[in-house]
Amino acid sequence: MDWVLLWKIFWLFTKVAMFSWGGGPASLGLMQREVINAGWLTPEEFADDIALSNALPGPTAPQASAYVGYKLAGWPGAIIAVTGTVVPATLLMLILIVGFFSIKDNVYMKGALKGVRPFVVGLLAWTAYQMAVTVFNLKPGVGVSILQGWDKWLIALGAFLILTFTSISPVWLVLATAAIGLVFYR
Repeated sequence: MDWVLLWKIFWLFTKVAMFSWGGGPASLGLMQREVINAGWLTPEEFADDIALSNALPGPTAPQASAYVGYKLAGWPGAIIAVTGTVVPATLLMLILIVGFFSIKDNVYMKGALKGVRPFVVGLLAWTAYQMAVTVFNLKPGVGVSILQGWDKWLIALGAFLILTFTSISPVWLVLATAAIGLVFYR
């Protein structure tokens, strides 16, 4: 067993968990940057990772980290990656939550949170953009990329509109788009 690799996996996912503001989905941008910069996944593999993680029930970040850990070091890697994603941040949260409720109404705390919230929106938008570059094969001359991937754009737009204007559960859309993929993209 490669203990050095397991330590690197644990440490990378601990850093992602500890420095991601906004929870699991917001951590995906930092996770993407870190695992690709480490040479552990390509952008295409990360897009597959996130697609698979979102198609499964439960939180996305631990599932995405398990994918990376498993690719690198099998079951021990998956377990270590999930542990690095969940345990340190959970322990910190348990410690901080006690103090937070005593200062949550403090004007400085409210101001800090109001500043972080739009950052999280930007981080999620950046993550979506990075995935779109990979999924839609965007290159200079975006018009050509849009025309070549019109079917994927249609699926993305349809999902966005359905989620925005109806109360249909995303679970049904995951199943429907998986079925579309099975029929049209084999």
